[in-house]
Amino acid sequence: MSNNVESVLQKHPDAGQEHLIPILQEVQEAEGYLSLEALRAIGKHLRVPVGHVFGVATFYNQFRFKPIGRHQVTVCRGTACHVKGSAVVLDTLKRELSIAPGETTEDGEFSLEVVACIGSCGLAPVITVNKDFHAGMSPAKVERVLKQYQKKGRS
Repeated sequence: MSNNVESVLQKHPDAGQEHLIPILQEVQEAEGYLSLEALRAIGKHLRVPVGHVFGVATFYNQFRFKPIGRHQVTVCRGTACHVKGSAVVLDTLKRELSIAPGETTEDGEFSLEVVACIGSCGLAPVITVNKDFHAGMSPAKVERVLKQYQKKGRS
């Protein structure tokens, strides 16, 4: 078990099953994702079968089971973004990064995710990279934004 997982579990010495979701959230925050090793440790700590822990974790979209890239790219596919061209933005990102939504580039630099709405409809189409918003996206802008983050990764 990693030190991060152990540290989270130590903060919850008498935790019961009702603490499962907050513990999953804390472990994911600390580790970046939920490994099978982490799920087993959580189950053991809470005295619940690992199958139950996995079942709860897979039920919620917020939990990841693979490491994400250094730069998390999120594409809004809400109505306003769709109408203003988010499909072509997504296609450009998939082509430029050579990954599909839910995947991470081989070098671990970028992960790609699609969400139903980011909540910035007036700026459509919108993507985020990490927590930075990029509005009025187009294929040309996608290429510029990716280059900006690729440069950040080298410094």
